[in-house]
Amino acid sequence: MAADKMAAQTFLRQLYYGHTVKARIFRYALLFFDLVTIGYFIVSSMIDPNRTHHELDYVIAAVLTLDFVARLIAAARPGRYLFSFTSFADLVVIFSLVAPAFLENFAFLRVVRMLRLMRSYHLLKELREASSWFRRNEEILQSGINLMVFIFVVTAVVFVVEHDLNENINNYLDALYFTVTTLTTTGYGDITMSDSVGRLMTVLIMIFGVALFLRLVQTIFRPAKAHYPCPDCGLSRHDPDAVHCKHCGRVLNIPTEGTWE
Repeated sequence: MAADKMAAQTFLRQLYYGHTVKARIFRYALLFFDLVTIGYFIVSSMIDPNRTHHELDYVIAAVLTLDFVARLIAAARPGRYLFSFTSFADLVVIFSLVAPAFLENFAFLRVVRMLRLMRSYHLLKELREASSWFRRNEEILQSGINLMVFIFVVTAVVFVVEHDLNENINNYLDALYFTVTTLTTTGYGDITMSDSVGRLMTVLIMIFGVALFLRLVQTIFRPAKAHYPCPDCGLSRHDPDAVHCKHCGRVLNIPTEGTWE
């Protein structure tokens, strides 16, 4: 029994963390599945959050459960993995998929599946190892994913809080529209919060969310920096074509691949 368990653990570790062609194909297949499920959760929450047929949800839940158990077995420290935020997010998503079989189909259960967006960070790790173009543009892509996760998580909170209280927020798309107009300080005024909880939430979005939103947008559109610690002062961010450190003037020799634009 112990030998079988050890063999299974070795096999799974090779699949999830190995560098063979088979392991990479397996991980890319999982990444594709992650992207498809993320897209499905977003679109289904926007179009029909109260639908009554859940067959596809149960299939996805079964696959996610198998993936979760396999990762738990393959983990070097199962306890640490079990209590990680990524693991918690996966468990919440799995619960939201199977809950309608036992409970009333609350619309907000479909919205908490936006936590699946957290799996997108695994995509960054794989692409970092596989693509030199990605390594050159990693900061911009990372900020783009952070921005997407931030917007959809805030939208999920708005929908969960307001869909039963505000007649103007009838679906996830309405909540997304309100969130984006608030974060961009556009404020058309066609959707407003009439209850105290909604107004307090809007204040928090404006105070904290706008600042973070603008910071993420700035990171996406500003020129990319090269990560090269200066041997003298330690400044780690420089222009890709920098010859001298802007802080101390030290001559730099930043390695490039001849493809900076």
